[in-house]
Amino acid sequence: MTTLRSMHSEISERFRTLATLPESQLGLAEGALVLAAEARPDLEIDHSLESLDELVDRARPLVEASDTPSGAVTSLNHVLFELEGFCGDKQQYDDPRNSFLDEVLTRRRGLPITLSILYVEVARRLGFEAYGVGFPGHFLAKIVGVHDADEGEIIIDSFFTRILKRRDCVSRVQVATGIPEAQSEAWLQPSSALEIYVRVLNNLKILYLREGDGLSALGCFDRILLLTPAVAAEVRDRAILLERLECAHAAIEAYSHYLELAPDQDDAGAIRSRRNALAQSRPRLN
Repeated sequence: MTTLRSMHSEISERFRTLATLPESQLGLAEGALVLAAEARPDLEIDHSLESLDELVDRARPLVEASDTPSGAVTSLNHVLFELEGFCGDKQQYDDPRNSFLDEVLTRRRGLPITLSILYVEVARRLGFEAYGVGFPGHFLAKIVGVHDADEGEIIIDSFFTRILKRRDCVSRVQVATGIPEAQSEAWLQPSSALEIYVRVLNNLKILYLREGDGLSALGCFDRILLLTPAVAAEVRDRAILLERLECAHAAIEAYSHYLELAPDQDDAGAIRSRRNALAQSRPRLN
């Protein structure tokens, strides 16, 4: 496997700025590149954005020559998936390069979420109303306002380079979760840019933990909590990781924060006991 880029412990000012921007000012691809630069600070974001612009320019003539809205989407798919060769990395799904948009632009391979980020960004620059969709287990993209398509939208699986029917997606959710159809529909709602960045970071966090790189996983936790500070489960899991990394004082603080956020959770008693035991055994500061 390719060497995994470490997630730097120090959060860059660019990423801190990203976390404070309103949704309307978040360029999806630029944000994904800022995230990638957290693992490779020398990444030239402007160069990657130029590559994206060139991709849009190559797609524009075919898209604009289409006779119908759905035909324009078909043309976009033809350019991205057939002419440009973007698709899912089925052979090396866990290759860390699949999580970084700059690498996806270069290698033409990626995860469902990074390929969907690319698809949505290109589509938006071509005038489509496009969104990422946080489908369970497999991120998707969709284009809405397509008046000659079923239900006015087209759902795209950028990993397997195909169009999906909405009813099939709803059925998959029902089979996987057992929830009613009305609730399954919620999984096809657009994801916000921050939700997408958190999901990318969560993928990386899991990969770092699997590789035994606790410090990089901690870097992902810190960035997730910068984007979504009140997610109690992330605070708890970060505390557990800090304890494993033998950062006792920081772990105690994180456990206490979790108990403030979720005092009535089922595991609150166990976490409180764990925090107290750690407090009794920690080295004293001089």
